[in-house]
Amino acid sequence: MDEPQLLNRKAPPEEESLDRSLRPQSLDEFIGQQKLKDNLRVFIEAARRREEPLDHCLFYSPPGLGKTTLATILAREMGVNLRATAGPILERAGDLAAILTDLNPGDVFFIDEIHRLNHVVEESLYPVMEDFTFYISTGKGPGASAVKLAIPRFTLVGATTRAGLLTSPLRDRFGIVGNIGFYEIPELDRIVRRSAGILDIEILPEGSLEIARRSRGTPRIANRLLRRVRDFAQVRADGIITEDVARDSLEALEVDAEGLDAMDRRLLSTLIDKFAGGPVGIDSLAVAVSEEIDTLVDVYEPFLIQAGFLTRTSRGRVASPKAFKHLGLKHPVRRDELFT
Repeated sequence: MDEPQLLNRKAPPEEESLDRSLRPQSLDEFIGQQKLKDNLRVFIEAARRREEPLDHCLFYSPPGLGKTTLATILAREMGVNLRATAGPILERAGDLAAILTDLNPGDVFFIDEIHRLNHVVEESLYPVMEDFTFYISTGKGPGASAVKLAIPRFTLVGATTRAGLLTSPLRDRFGIVGNIGFYEIPELDRIVRRSAGILDIEILPEGSLEIARRSRGTPRIANRLLRRVRDFAQVRADGIITEDVARDSLEALEVDAEGLDAMDRRLLSTLIDKFAGGPVGIDSLAVAVSEEIDTLVDVYEPFLIQAGFLTRTSRGRVASPKAFKHLGLKHPVRRDELFT
């Protein structure tokens, strides 16, 4: 089953250009993640004073929280160019060499989904990150040799939704590591109001707050919900987004007060109805809801766990009492809970 586009944290191609127009252009414009921003300001200023490239950076988080945006901002703050690619695209060491040899000193090289790098490409990256030297093998068998290429000093920025899948040798070569967490409702409220200003949408404070509450802690989703609520407002409410308009629009889109969509509720109800609330393995749960394991782990579980609807244990996934209450079901008392 395809992931619903409304709450899909990965922007569809037709919305990418619009999403880019809403992205902040500097750390001052970037809302939220205050501690990470403060640290990055220090690292950037220190690199400028030394007249050196910024150290290699790794950002990890669920999709849609700002990893690509931060990479773009780092390049702007350092006054250098940004070259961007994705891990699955770099299939051979030659693909990596083509990009590296085209970099200028100080440039930011951004690799999204870096955990999906081919192992040969990843190993080719090690000496580049440490010594800015790239080795190309020529020939095969006993006559094979390696050609050494000097690469301009640059900053590698890696982004991943699965930090646990990174190998230790790669992870240890990043000097700056940042975990981007889910956003608080006041931060999302500010993001919605900022985006509404850019898109020239008339929105009342109560309306922006209602959208923020249902945005699953994710700016990309907040911006997408804003655009869809704008459609309802233009057709049904003279173009003004009030609290009632936002609430009714999001209810029509099946996004409830907790930010859960139809797939979230189906996942929880399946866990409760078919597996008595768990624990159940992710493989069985994925089959039961006809969804890919990676989609459940990367897209749905992080928010459900963070919001307290789901628990991940050594024995499998377990629906929390909050999930039972949200779905209007009675939470059973298990035998192991009678003695705790």
